[in-house]
Amino acid sequence: MSLADLPDPTLAPGARHPRDTVRLVGQTRAEEDFLDAFNMGRLHHGWLLTGPRGVGKATLAWRITRFLLTQPEDDGPGLFGEPEKPTSLEPDPHHPALSRIHAGSEPGIFVLKRGPNATESALSQDIRVDEVRKLKSFLHLSAAEGGRRVVIVDAADEMNIQAANALLKLLEEPPARVTFLLIAHQPARLLPTIRSRCRELRLGTLGPTQMETAIAAAEEDGEPPELDHLALAALSGGSVGAAIRLINQDGLTTYAKLVSLMASLPRLDRLGALALAESCTGKANENRYELVLNLIDLFLSRAARAGVMGPPSPEAAPGEAELLARLSPDEQAAMKWATLHDAMGARARHGRAVNLDPAALVMDIVLEITAAAS
Repeated sequence: MSLADLPDPTLAPGARHPRDTVRLVGQTRAEEDFLDAFNMGRLHHGWLLTGPRGVGKATLAWRITRFLLTQPEDDGPGLFGEPEKPTSLEPDPHHPALSRIHAGSEPGIFVLKRGPNATESALSQDIRVDEVRKLKSFLHLSAAEGGRRVVIVDAADEMNIQAANALLKLLEEPPARVTFLLIAHQPARLLPTIRSRCRELRLGTLGPTQMETAIAAAEEDGEPPELDHLALAALSGGSVGAAIRLINQDGLTTYAKLVSLMASLPRLDRLGALALAESCTGKANENRYELVLNLIDLFLSRAARAGVMGPPSPEAAPGEAELLARLSPDEQAAMKWATLHDAMGARARHGRAVNLDPAALVMDIVLEITAAAS
């Protein structure tokens, strides 16, 4: 595999590149906080964009990038007094930098992300210090050109310790006119010293109506499928990225089949269970294997929650509310399902780590759920 064939680790399959997703839905507070800092002359050199995976952090990072690189240089009051302050992050649509940004050729931007592994046969599992050295070269070479520069780190919590320490040195002594935008799905994994040198912009999850709008904005061009957006919001946890993965992998249909299979408990439909397990075998079904394990994990967490908070509304599949009301009618049942959720999550992680046969692992988990329902 050549380097050109490696996937972009910052791009969700089936979604537009974040630099081309011009509309950000449901994150007004984060946008306003950044704009206020800019207008007050308090633009911090480091910004930490946090929140669950898939809620728009990369989209906001690129939105801020377009805004910064299309703003006029701050040369103080002009002939007619102070320049008018921007009221939104919308860039000047006629600014020449926009076409360069959309083409991926703007020299004032560097994206720090996972690169190839040591053999250049696949992506590295983390951001290594070699990638930070490339960033240092970019900062050195671009300094002579003047103007603003933006560094997007996607995702900062994927840096290994050597890369994190190298980036920390840049944050401690930031180059002039450089803004660092660190995207973090799990900010607790970052060095405390990195977090302390950044101002946080926290993004929240989206509701069903916002999800529908955001999915339309983020999906690649094409006829949008007919979707149950209430079910999609429930299964994705308000994450657009997770929703797009569910759409691309037919996750709503798979979850409906899982609920239908569980509806026969405590008697197990063994043929249905075997069909589900066998659908996860083979290299071609690796994504489906991951999907099925994630949906089983989600089903168990929703069962545990139902015993405390009542059946889910809206339900994520036909018959789900009735099924969970029967399986998890009270707090005692909720505790049982919560314990099983933790145990099966650990079993799934171990099974994937040791390359256990997918069908055997899925069937084993289904049998454990059956035993718990007896």
